[in-house]
Amino acid sequence: ERILSPIIKSRDILGGIRHHHERWDGGGYPDGLIGEQIPLLARIIAIADCYDALTSVRAYRASLPRDAALKVLELETGGHFDLRLFQAFVKSIGIYPVGSLVRLSGGRVGVVVQQGSKSLVAPHVKVFFSTRHDQSITPEVLDLSAPGCHEKIIGCEDPEKWRSYNTNALWSGL
Repeated sequence: ERILSPIIKSRDILGGIRHHHERWDGGGYPDGLIGEQIPLLARIIAIADCYDALTSVRAYRASLPRDAALKVLELETGGHFDLRLFQAFVKSIGIYPVGSLVRLSGGRVGVVVQQGSKSLVAPHVKVFFSTRHDQSITPEVLDLSAPGCHEKIIGCEDPEKWRSYNTNALWSGL
């Protein structure tokens, strides 16, 4: 805090930085704050920081898929994180964030291009590969929450497996 206070004048931002390792149940550091004692910004940063750590490659482990990282965070919510803020975080990024590679119940693979308006588990997915025919298909966007759409996400795909496809172009060019 003393290092940053000459350049950051906001007490809220300094408190967010200082206390983002505090835990909802009081088990964190540096001051052992509990629940609402933890500044709001610190509680927000804690969730985002942990999600980023889980989904990033580290020297000691591979990154987790986004949905697996959310499951880890969900397990920690009771003790580590503010439940309301965690729910808002999930709602803002979705269970399957934009850019996630997913396998659908009909055997197609696609990339999430937009969050669904009706359900966190039913985003818009641009399919590009058929596992049933083991070949690329003409990309098509499916709204998984649309009436008559019977496709469901059955799991996430490892981006490394699909590296030869320019999956970033499939969702970022919309």
